[in-house]
Amino acid sequence: MFSHGVRLRANIGRHARFLSAAKPALLLRDRSESGVVTLTMNNEKRLNAWTAPMVHSLKAALDEAAADDASKVVILTGAGKFYCAGADLSALIRPMAPGAMHELIRRENEALFELFLGFPKPLIAAVQGPAIGASVTSSVLCDATLASAEGATFSTPFAKLGIVPEGCSSVLFERLMGAGNAERMLGAEGWAPTAAEAEAAGMITRAVAHGELLAEATALAERWAAEGKVRDLVANPAALAELRAVNAQESVALATAFLGEDFLRGQRDFLLSRKKDGPARVFSVLLATRPLWIRMV
Repeated sequence: MFSHGVRLRANIGRHARFLSAAKPALLLRDRSESGVVTLTMNNEKRLNAWTAPMVHSLKAALDEAAADDASKVVILTGAGKFYCAGADLSALIRPMAPGAMHELIRRENEALFELFLGFPKPLIAAVQGPAIGASVTSSVLCDATLASAEGATFSTPFAKLGIVPEGCSSVLFERLMGAGNAERMLGAEGWAPTAAEAEAAGMITRAVAHGELLAEATALAERWAAEGKVRDLVANPAALAELRAVNAQESVALATAFLGEDFLRGQRDFLLSRKKDGPARVFSVLLATRPLWIRMV
């Protein structure tokens, strides 16, 4: 009897260790009785970057909320210090035919922003920390963006990376902030405004105290749910069609830029600085042989 108890406790202990070692979900989902769905990006080690698994989780959650009549409004936020470090499209670059690589990058980028353009219910971005790249441009596609006055910044370092604007930012940034501020963010300066600066420029809805961010976003979402708010892009099909066309055009330009010398060299140097010699060799080979294969794109 005693030995059986020892074995039982040992088995329970092994099971507990297995559970504690299990990977946490990349995306946490919660739905309130009022119909507010909160999606929390939960990969702090990768700064909540939009890796392929994260994008897959986000798509599944948005598809589920779109099909669920009880889900009225969706809030997207992040766990930890970072909201999101942006999309990891460079991971798509691997040995394959140049034309196929160009098409893969184009298709994946267009599909990423279609998640936001095509979502049929109101979306709120609750940006609690730094946002970079695609997580910035996608927030502009939401119906409202609330941001932490203490922690949030908005960075779109496209020029520095040798790539072009995406997520409809080539059109929407100027409309929201004026040509000067749009150029500051998208161009060589690489201006990364704080939440207060982004609000003053007209890029976000409101900067709020860090500790009140989720409560403020939830209150807005609950009000919209009670009012039966229709998503802005659903109410304006012409605007949606225009932005889808812009997304398609930007995705082609981005795929072309990803195969350009500036981007390939920048990625190689970055990977070498992180001592990732294997991945860096892929970019070195692409860069050295580019005069030959670029004709096939």
